Amino acid sequence: MNKTELRDAIAKEAGLTNAEADRALDATLSAITQAVASGDKVSLTGFGTFEARERSARTGRNPQTGAEIQIAASTAPAFKAGSAFKQAVAGK
Repeated sequence: MNKTELRDAIAKEAGLTNAEADRALDATLSAITQAVASGDKVSLTGFGTFEARERSARTGRNPQTGAEIQIAASTAPAFKAGSAFKQAVAGK
C-alpha cells in the first residue's frame, strides 16, 4: 500500500473526500515527524510507539578492504509495534 492507497482507504473508512483525507494524513505524519524530531515519543495505544533512539559510536569494517572504520554516534527514528498490531499481523 502506498500513500495514495492509504489516503483512499482513510477517505472511504471515515467518509471524507480524498482532499480531506489527504490533508488529515499529511497533518498526522507531520505531527509525528515533528514530535519525534524534537525528542518526544508518540504512543498510539494498540498500534505502537514512534521514538528517536541514540546509536553509540562503534568500530566497523569496510566490506571491500576489511579495514576498520569508526562509525559516528547518531540518532535514528524507531517504531515499536503494539500488541494489538502484532496480533493482527500474526493473524491471531
